[in-house]
Amino acid sequence: MGGCDAHPWVSVRARELIAARDVGGVVRLARQARGWRQIDLGKHTGYSASTISRLETGRRGSFDVGMLHRVTRAVGIPPEVLGALLGIPAAVPARVTGIIGRPAEGDPVRRRVLITAAGLTVPQWMLARLDDALVLLPPPARPTTPSEIAGRLAQARTWFDASDLVYLLADLPDLLATAHHAAENGDPDAYTRLAACYDLATEALSKIGHYGTSRITADRATIFAERSGSPIAMAAAARCLSIVLRHEGRHQIADQITLEATTRLEATGLILPAQSAAYAQMLCTCAYNAAQAADRDRALELIAEAERAAARLPEHPVAGQLLTVTPAQVTLYRVGVHWSLGDAGAALNAGRRLHPGQFPTPERRGRLHTDLARAWWQWGKPDQAARALLAAHRQAPAEVRDRPSMRAIVSDLLERHPRVASVRELAVTVGHHTIGR
Repeated sequence: MGGCDAHPWVSVRARELIAARDVGGVVRLARQARGWRQIDLGKHTGYSASTISRLETGRRGSFDVGMLHRVTRAVGIPPEVLGALLGIPAAVPARVTGIIGRPAEGDPVRRRVLITAAGLTVPQWMLARLDDALVLLPPPARPTTPSEIAGRLAQARTWFDASDLVYLLADLPDLLATAHHAAENGDPDAYTRLAACYDLATEALSKIGHYGTSRITADRATIFAERSGSPIAMAAAARCLSIVLRHEGRHQIADQITLEATTRLEATGLILPAQSAAYAQMLCTCAYNAAQAADRDRALELIAEAERAAARLPEHPVAGQLLTVTPAQVTLYRVGVHWSLGDAGAALNAGRRLHPGQFPTPERRGRLHTDLARAWWQWGKPDQAARALLAAHRQAPAEVRDRPSMRAIVSDLLERHPRVASVRELAVTVGHHTIGR
């Protein structure tokens, strides 16, 4: 680092700062190791020297996660050190062992393999901090303009698309507080941005199985979307609420909510490209909800209608739209529809038309493989299911590690097929281990 040796992260001082989660102290240590002044670090990151000073002295509200990410990269703080500062546990070495002893014939307890997950990537303290913020929002770190809030929301969406939920969830309390503050004047656009922040929170929380909190964020997204008066914002909120309701087993009402939002969208005449894109996305959601509700005919009718609507859309998502979908993403929804209806063969047949290059983000590419994994597992093909999950992990590890449904499949695979080579490779990759009973 800047003429120094490999920076003394193992020094007593560094260990003390990291153990205390003193972000500012570690930044100062790294800056000084480079021989930089605060003004030098500011020039490398686009911040003023006074802003860097506030960060290093740890004053309340002096930085957000986006700023922290930029500064720590500039001074060369290693990812594992940043992870320790944020309370993110290091990867747990995986251990895969066979069943100890020969199980007694017909003894399900001794025959069972106990599968223990290494744990979520997102630390519990971070989730607790977000829960607390939903009870009592903290004061915003600093006043910001509407364009700055839009920029932060775009950054948060980028983290979601990269399956980097730690940065996203760490930034959410202040992002929500800032968006709330900006909406106090009753501006419809500010309500739209606030609803979008809650939508993103709902998607992230649902992905990691934090369903109780996701219900709160989904309800608030619905409230603020209605205040905005935007049919697209209301559709986006309805979509997120339906995700939560599905996880609660309330498939019929999830179906009803999305259908009403789609009808409201259609009433706009779909004149604007954003309206057409949102309409196609909502048809996909309606189709999936109908499939989850076991309404086969309507699910297949809706996904066919979504394919017709998406045929007029660009091949790649348009940046800045609340809801957007591409023809390839609609086909991926068809995979999910068939899987939900119990037709694994049809799901896999639809999936043969898809490849990772059609999906621009790691999260969507990971989702492609996890949806195919579900279909392979439903069809009783453990090797193919494990290989699909390995492919998903290569694209977006959190899609396999953090989603409860995928963790369950990994556990089932290892419990039922521990001798399949791809299953054992998956266990090592994801960080599961078995303990003989």
